[in-house]
Amino acid sequence: MKTANDTEVEAVERYLAAVPEPARTTLGTVREAIRAAAPKEAEEGMSYGMPAFRYKGALVGYAAFKAHCSFFPMSSALMDDLGDAVAKYRTAKGTLQFSHEKPLPAALVKKIVKARVVQNEARKK
Repeated sequence: MKTANDTEVEAVERYLAAVPEPARTTLGTVREAIRAAAPKEAEEGMSYGMPAFRYKGALVGYAAFKAHCSFFPMSSALMDDLGDAVAKYRTAKGTLQFSHEKPLPAALVKKIVKARVVQNEARKK
């Protein structure tokens, strides 16, 4: 996994360190699922004040809020394509919300990341 630069990764680490438990552990689990599915060329950093990954453009992001955590696939078209797979998490156009105590299933995160990689690669051709 590439990093935009040390400062970017340090910013992600500072963000996560400031998130109270259990949300910190939950976001850590989501982060690891993203890392497992993203290409090794993907870069981790901050975007719009939240941890995010870039690969040929914005890939995905995630964040903690007072009452929930969110995963941002950064593609409303993909969210529409996933339909029932994200229906119980989808609360806004382009956002999947989940509890502080329970991360999104790793298989779902990986599926979304891989689909975003395909979208970004197609767009860059």
